[in-house]
Amino acid sequence: MQIFRGFHHPGIASACAVTIGNFDGVHRGHQAMLALLSSEARHRGVPSCVLTFEPHPRDYFAKATRRPELAPARIATLRDKLTELEACGVEQCVVLPFDARLSSQVPEAFIDNVLVKGLGAKYVLVGDDFRFGAKRAGDYAMLDAAGQAHGFDVARMNSYEVRNLRVSSSAVREALGRGDMESTAILLGRHYSISGHVVHGRKLGRELGFPTLNLRFSHWKSAASGIFVVQVHGLADEPVPGVANLGIRPSLDPRDANGGRVLLETHCLEWPQQLGLQGGYGKIIQVDLLHKLHDELKYDSLDALRAGIARDCDEARAWFAATRRQTTRDRI
Repeated sequence: MQIFRGFHHPGIASACAVTIGNFDGVHRGHQAMLALLSSEARHRGVPSCVLTFEPHPRDYFAKATRRPELAPARIATLRDKLTELEACGVEQCVVLPFDARLSSQVPEAFIDNVLVKGLGAKYVLVGDDFRFGAKRAGDYAMLDAAGQAHGFDVARMNSYEVRNLRVSSSAVREALGRGDMESTAILLGRHYSISGHVVHGRKLGRELGFPTLNLRFSHWKSAASGIFVVQVHGLADEPVPGVANLGIRPSLDPRDANGGRVLLETHCLEWPQQLGLQGGYGKIIQVDLLHKLHDELKYDSLDALRAGIARDCDEARAWFAATRRQTTRDRI
């Protein structure tokens, strides 16, 4: 998949079939939409394209109005969103910076500058609740009329449901917020995961006897938080079991090396010996969050923290053992 920051690049296709949205999480509703987009693109002989925004428009307005409560909890990092879009067969992704200029653009200007001149849209697919332009003044009827005037087709996809539940990014956020990883996986069609480069931290986990692989979550407000049973991809041929803390580590000084940022700290229950003690740094790993053990806890001392981590590791091992037994029974 080709990725472009904006559409003023020589490598961008001169025509495309495009869908527009934030695609946070790339859930099963998004996946169905992207499958339809790819089909329509092949039919027209043009590449499929996703037009998305960074930051999320609601992030922008929350900052602009100094009302952080308006910002949505972020499901996925930009890296993970792009990875999932590529996995869905998208050929081209255009990431537009959502800023004052774009937010104030009237719907007609968005159609002319972005869809027609910028992307050469031949087919535009949107969701059933799609709005666009300054003050969300543009709607499907306006877009459809513009398509007739400018020579591109417009289609609208209705809501996608799984088990009588409308699949949406909001539904995924709600499931993650209550720690329901089973429902999250149903909505996403896969385990919820976070990927990135392993970075250096305070090395406190190593001092406590529980070394961790650290990934920084780029957004300040993660949709999930707490202590999780996980599996790690990218360290060995098979996934490595582990236990992870996703959050701000309330037992530590907020002025620590990570500056109070959201961090995913993963302790591997079975460390691949071929990596050595330093072998994880710089690797790109994917951490699947399988089951939530509990919310983050504040411990009064390092000894209490060490004991808490040990309990979490024991519970994670017990969960894996129970899951293996259930899987064996299901096969019999």
